[in-house]
Amino acid sequence: MKTLHLLFFALFTVLLSCNSDSKENLVVFVKYKTQPNKNIDAVVALKTLIGEVEKEEHFKQIKMYIDPNDNSNILLYEEWEDESYYKNEHMKTEHLQKFIGESSTFLAGPPEISFWKLNTVYE
Repeated sequence: MKTLHLLFFALFTVLLSCNSDSKENLVVFVKYKTQPNKNIDAVVALKTLIGEVEKEEHFKQIKMYIDPNDNSNILLYEEWEDESYYKNEHMKTEHLQKFIGESSTFLAGPPEISFWKLNTVYE
């Protein structure tokens, strides 16, 4: 239930920050669960990864959220200009493949990834 509240908060934040330029962008939520006492390792690795992802073509923005009631839950909010790029070229980048290879030392398993498109902006 706490994770659901965090997801709704993140989605609400996304909707508040939307503008006409971002209507076609792909929004990606990536939910990670860390191994016990490995949340700091995960955050450090994710910050390193984000530093590389920010240099990628079609990247718009990324935000990291940590569940205040369970810091083993980490949620990334990502926004990309090109869905095809994200699902293909981005997934094959050296920095992402390196992160995936190293993540078994601090993540409890693979992340849950969901894709979203903006439907309506309320102002």
